[in-house]
Amino acid sequence: MDASDWDAVRTDLDGYGCALTGPLLSRQEARDIAALYADDSRFRSTVDMGRYRFGAGEYRYFAEPFPDAVLALKQALHMCHGGEFLLYEQRRRAQSRGTATLVPHGHGLVFTTRDRPVESQRGWSAAPVRHGVSVVRSGQRFALGLVFHDTA
Repeated sequence: MDASDWDAVRTDLDGYGCALTGPLLSRQEARDIAALYADDSRFRSTVDMGRYRFGAGEYRYFAEPFPDAVLALKQALHMCHGGEFLLYEQRRRAQSRGTATLVPHGHGLVFTTRDRPVESQRGWSAAPVRHGVSVVRSGQRFALGLVFHDTA
């Protein structure tokens, strides 16, 4: 957390809808969390992305109690690591804009999940945004998402 330039994160979040943090997990911490994926008892649900036309793959929601590293991050921010993150912004009366961000191993990415404020002629308005990840062409991607609107 201390390695992050939070002023730069805020600036990029306001300007683009997403922003990279500094490293949040060591390589070993990231490996340890990824290794939990095979243990069904650690998760409360699994989502098949293809079923919802989100792409190929799946994601899982951790069950409580969360691993210590996940709990610490959840208390601090929303983090995703491992791969290229895609953000698509629908802009009024303008070409929609896509942003691709390569997230280095162990780094975090803070992003808005639905709308982001944009300055307009009448003050501020909401620009709809959608997010996802690029196709994995080889190997595996593990991402850890911390959801703050968690419901059971």
